[in-house]
Amino acid sequence: MSNQAKLYICGTPIGNLDDITFRAIEILKSVDLIAAEDTRRTSKLLNHFQIKNKVTSYHEHNEQTKSVKLIDTLKEGKQIALVSDAGMPGISDPGLILIKKAIKAGIEVVPIPGPTALISGLIVSGLDTEKFSFLGFIPRKGKQRDSFIENLINEEMTVIFYDSPHRTKDSFKELTELIPDRKAALIREITKLHEEKIYGSISEISNLIENRELKGEVVIIIEGKEKKEPKEDNWAKLSILEHVQLFMDNNFTKKEAISEVAKVRDIQKKKVYKEAIKINVNR
Repeated sequence: MSNQAKLYICGTPIGNLDDITFRAIEILKSVDLIAAEDTRRTSKLLNHFQIKNKVTSYHEHNEQTKSVKLIDTLKEGKQIALVSDAGMPGISDPGLILIKKAIKAGIEVVPIPGPTALISGLIVSGLDTEKFSFLGFIPRKGKQRDSFIENLINEEMTVIFYDSPHRTKDSFKELTELIPDRKAALIREITKLHEEKIYGSISEISNLIENRELKGEVVIIIEGKEKKEPKEDNWAKLSILEHVQLFMDNNFTKKEAISEVAKVRDIQKKKVYKEAIKINVNR
């Protein structure tokens, strides 16, 4: 490898060590330093592949100060590989602060693709994969949790989030009260010996796990909110403004509503827009 400074964002296995790529092994062997979220856990990975390299800690409690030191190291022309406990750094794991500083310093940031629980869970969920929203970890309690759940139940795309196995039952009970019939999948221990996939509606999954002890990493995937279109035979009695508002009341954005009204009425969008501009709500 050249002496040019580079920061490698290195994906590592989320369970099965055989999921590591040949390129990741090569990078971990070749860099000047490995910055790891958990040095003990990373050491097990390195030992398994007989990688003998210098490791330093980089985690959520020291990333502000440690990122400065790592940037100084990179400015010396060194190369660093950043790894998290499992998966891709920066995805619900430390990494973003260092990446931002590296970009600002003009240091090349190189992705070394690897497994991520959110994508692995999504592709076996049986739910729509064309458009999806990843929300990270669901907050434990308070206003942040309330806001998270509100966004979740109103999202039209497939939703993916992480949860603690100790709180997953409570999450499903709470969601059962709000969206019991929404299709979902609970995937846990992805790529590991006890990998499990539970499918069904929110209420069905809640019943299935009620008397069970859940362990390991949990990924939850929920189908998006259905967008209900107003019946076409009702629009003839409506003004253009009322028609746009009707679509917006059925979870369309103003832009989408304008397009739909123009299409249904077979008129120019410009004409619809002139009426819709009277609606003050920005959605």
